[in-house]
Amino acid sequence: MVTFTHIVEALSGQPELGPKIEFRSAVIDSRQAENEALFIALKGEHVDGHDYVSHAFDNGASAAIVERDVSVEVDVVDFRNRRPPSLDDTIAPPVLIRVDDSLAALQRIATYWRRQLDVRVIGITGSVGKSTTKEITAEVLSRRFRTIKNPGNLNNEIGLPLTLLQADETYERAVLEMGFYVPGEIALLCDIAMPAVGVVTNISEVHLERAGSMEAIVQGKGELVEALPADGIAVLNHDEPLVRELSARTKAEVFYYGMDPKADLWASEVEGLGLEGIRCVLHYAGDSIHLRVPLLGRHSVHTVLRAAAVGILEGLTWQEIAGGLQSNGSQLRLVAVQGPNGALILDDTYNAAPTSVLAALNLLEELDGRKVAVLGDMLELGEYEEKGHRLVGARAAEIADLLITVGDRAKWIASEAKTIGMLEDQVVEFTESQEVIDFLEGRVTESDVILVKGSRGMRMDLIVTALEVRS
Repeated sequence: MVTFTHIVEALSGQPELGPKIEFRSAVIDSRQAENEALFIALKGEHVDGHDYVSHAFDNGASAAIVERDVSVEVDVVDFRNRRPPSLDDTIAPPVLIRVDDSLAALQRIATYWRRQLDVRVIGITGSVGKSTTKEITAEVLSRRFRTIKNPGNLNNEIGLPLTLLQADETYERAVLEMGFYVPGEIALLCDIAMPAVGVVTNISEVHLERAGSMEAIVQGKGELVEALPADGIAVLNHDEPLVRELSARTKAEVFYYGMDPKADLWASEVEGLGLEGIRCVLHYAGDSIHLRVPLLGRHSVHTVLRAAAVGILEGLTWQEIAGGLQSNGSQLRLVAVQGPNGALILDDTYNAAPTSVLAALNLLEELDGRKVAVLGDMLELGEYEEKGHRLVGARAAEIADLLITVGDRAKWIASEAKTIGMLEDQVVEFTESQEVIDFLEGRVTESDVILVKGSRGMRMDLIVTALEVRS
């Protein structure tokens, strides 16, 4: 458990100083502050946490890290310029911890605390599939080890440090998703987390607009394998050349997974079972195991391979690995919900990129019924924007009986689908989610299977919320 003494040493280098204050959680949202919480006041684009320090203290926080003055009458411990503070035994919570930079302080404390823990870290990055891989990998490892993972999408320079501060000395494994926008971000996360195992899912044009180029994306994803120690292990997708080539950038051992028998761990006989999941055979070191896994879509076999690879490398038995893979406890992004008149809705509205939309369309193809694809703009694709949307449109034309697009960029999806052969009355174009809701209400039938997918900024989730029938 992180204590005030740990914070003093992390921020000033002075051990064994400070009052006996323990922190049971670390939060940046004052509403999540509770008894014995550490609140970190961060200035965001729209909200400044310094305005909510008083609220955090009212909720029970024992201390708050701030980088400017706030209007609360409590003891203040000053760490500006990283100088040792003046401390005495009379200091009692709540306490203000004054620093030059709140985010940098959070990261320094997490870096310090991670080095106090005897935990083996598995880092996961990639353009698509890293969140599901994190969830399933954590399920597998938890069959033997006490395991912590980033909750939700807390995978950045704020979320990863917060996750590490939730860990205590009892944790044996940490599965940490590492997000990426520009080069240098994953290197920073690795400096904090010290991963021993690094898993790379794939490399594609996701966030190309922010990263600037494919070269920058490759560079950024490669920072994970570069950070691994010589006795670490890089788990790489053998099926993707850009990932496979990262082997030249690590001093760690390389373990390949994929569909090719040349990989260390490979899969065969992959069968999509619709909403019942997938069936496959995994092969490793002369052994084979037949699995049925409740993950949707044939593309999910790569998630199975990644989680199984980590399980193998961490010494788990096939029985333990299979138990984790077959668990229903994971938070999966694509879920099936009940729609009006007995229709089925595939809710995949968390985010979208060409690779993930194509995978979702492939799942739609596996299911019986009239196939309706509701596809919104895919954002942040940069120079790949038109090509990516047209690629999706071509595949949608092969699968969908009705294509509904949302947004200006999605017009390329509609255009390409009609070029491939969809009829005019099979393609409907809208600019916002509410128009889709108005159009579908009263038109949905029992035989419909409706895929809803688009970037978060398009608010495709509103379509699912409006149409979902809750029991």
